[in-house]
Amino acid sequence: MTEAEFVAAVLRNPTNATVLARLPELGIDDAWLVSGALFQTVWNVITHRPPEHGIRDYDIFYFDPDTSWDAENAVIARARDLFRDVDAAIEIRNQARVHLWYEAKYGMPYPPLARTTDGIDRFLMPNAQVGICRNREGIDVYAPRGFDDIERMIVRPNRTPNFRSVAYFEKAERWKTHWPEITILPA
Repeated sequence: MTEAEFVAAVLRNPTNATVLARLPELGIDDAWLVSGALFQTVWNVITHRPPEHGIRDYDIFYFDPDTSWDAENAVIARARDLFRDVDAAIEIRNQARVHLWYEAKYGMPYPPLARTTDGIDRFLMPNAQVGICRNREGIDVYAPRGFDDIERMIVRPNRTPNFRSVAYFEKAERWKTHWPEITILPA
């Protein structure tokens, strides 16, 4: 799968197209639509399902050095207004804040990140390590592990310091209920 084929498949999902078109209106730098909304749309295209089938939410990651809850909450409120007519759950999180709450939630430290793509790099599976955003010329794609696992519908562990095998299998098994064609590799 080429980058152009990936983008064309992702944009067949009208929610992805709407979120991506409006993302610059949030007025935040380094903002990306990431992970499941992207690779799951591609799986839907590959398996001839409706483009939005099985997608639980649409994650937007951004990076703002202001790590206050008030700053992130203001962006969340703007997103709620911007996407109020979109019939989907849209989750937005400042990747500069993850290290502040991660250990309390998951019981292991998480180093501070320097940019949004650092957060994409830490997803539990390589097939989830994708993001798209708008730029002046069109669309940027971030896919450090490429598109092979997405195209081949393979779920494998991404062995980062924050890898959690329980979460890996929970996510993979939930996906298997929507896309029985996927292959889940051992953790």
